[in-house]
Amino acid sequence: MAIAEDILKLEQHLKELICKYEQYFIGLEKREPLVLLSEVEKLVRRYTGVPINNTMHKHRFTMLVARLNTYREHWNRILKLMEDGKYSRDRFISDLHKRQQTRPQENGATDAHRETPHELDRILREFQEARVACNLPTDKITRALIAETIEKQKPLLAAKLGSEDLVFRVVVENGKPKLKASLRKSQP
Repeated sequence: MAIAEDILKLEQHLKELICKYEQYFIGLEKREPLVLLSEVEKLVRRYTGVPINNTMHKHRFTMLVARLNTYREHWNRILKLMEDGKYSRDRFISDLHKRQQTRPQENGATDAHRETPHELDRILREFQEARVACNLPTDKITRALIAETIEKQKPLLAAKLGSEDLVFRVVVENGKPKLKASLRKSQP
């Protein structure tokens, strides 16, 4: 096979590998994609010591190897966190399972004025992600602060929108994340 075809194959396999690892980390894939990883590493080893005369191919190969190494470090760090039980997505999913198991035992009646713990966690997570995306600090953003802000705004918003059944979402306006409320859509 020619170097150009192998580089194209390496690029496609690397994209697929990145996708498979992301799916593994969020729980869609049950096993780590080790077979695909070994195929990618095999392609890299094939041309590691070989001089590549075409500058374009050499640059592309070097960039793909650098991308693979960067992702490999990232994946190893996440795998270590998963082993230690400190991976946030992993904890989020396990907390979600715990909540779903305890929910049938709880009384179905909830106060319409209060956000459920699940909704508060979602809003907090989205707000923190939006602040990170806007390069703003997140250390002072707490669950209690979000709940307090919602409780302050809810009476005014309920009067303005004509209903107390509101749902909150996070939007970014002028480079700053904000909470926006809208009427909860009724389930048919």
